Amino acid sequence: MLVDQGANLEAQDKDDHTPLSRTAANGHEAVVQFLLENGADVDAKDKSGRTSLSRAAENGHFAVVRLFVEKRLGRGQR
Repeated sequence: MLVDQGANLEAQDKDDHTPLSRTAANGHEAVVQFLLENGADVDAKDKSGRTSLSRAAENGHFAVVRLFVEKRLGRGQR
């Protein structure tokens, strides 16, 4: 509902983490999929220069990493 009402998918916290970065780092596969489908920036970097993909990989969330790879390959859907 928030996205439908124009919520900012690129809002950043004090560490420059976006909703995509936070959900990817925590392994929330369904939310990552939703954000990717709704145009979240996969290349956004936090203050440390890390992307959402790198945060997911660092935390061992390989299903989320696969979503990013599929997005890059133009397969957006499972």
